[in-house]
Amino acid sequence: MKISIVGGGNMGGAIARGLSTCDLFRPQDITVINRRASKTAEIQGFNPELQAVTGDYSSLATADIVIIAVKPWMVEALIKEHLTGKRPDRQIVISVAAGISLEQLQTWAGKDRALYCAIPNTAIEVKQSMTFITGLNATEDQNRLVLNIFGALGKAELVEERLLGPATTLCSCGIAFAFRYIRAAMEGGVELGLYPQKAQEGVLQTLRGAIALLESNGSHPEQEVDRVTTAGGITIKGLNEMEHAGFTSAVIRGLKASNNG
Repeated sequence: MKISIVGGGNMGGAIARGLSTCDLFRPQDITVINRRASKTAEIQGFNPELQAVTGDYSSLATADIVIIAVKPWMVEALIKEHLTGKRPDRQIVISVAAGISLEQLQTWAGKDRALYCAIPNTAIEVKQSMTFITGLNATEDQNRLVLNIFGALGKAELVEERLLGPATTLCSCGIAFAFRYIRAAMEGGVELGLYPQKAQEGVLQTLRGAIALLESNGSHPEQEVDRVTTAGGITIKGLNEMEHAGFTSAVIRGLKASNNG
């Protein structure tokens, strides 16, 4: 199979780098189309076998899978200029541009094409993305193929299109929220007397442990909180102070603000 990725920026480049380390595609069968030569050089520097090109869209005519990873306002013009006309049978088109609907893709690309909207996050580069996908005009085999592609880069799930917006907020925007928590916890650790590198190492390992506990025990987060907090103890004092400052409310309000655009 041949796959072409249009856009080698933060997301498109991350997908290309992630796929080049999987067994699904040979690096030489992955083409990344960039507008800027600097991005082409970055991708070639990561893996010289990747077919990174600048301004050359010819691979779209023969690609089995096309991933559109450009800014949302560029998607329509890209499809109309480079993805209409002759193409392989059963070519799959996947947009990872936020806010683009399947109806829009169908209007621009045609009704006889298998279309997907996929929302990964930047952890796809290290095969740890949570990707939600919705499709149109696709067969079960095509669904499995797309799930396998994104599943090789983390976890992937097919959802109804109406759930794609909330999923985007929770997982694509959410990775930035997680980074901001890590930064805040690091700064707190430094104020308490830890050196910055030690604070970062401690926070990251603590989060790894929290995730592992939830996955291993299949428990609700509050159950694990109860195991840590003792009556009159230091943990409950810290939790209560965070809640007085609006911790849970701030997280929910942030998610809702992102979802409302």
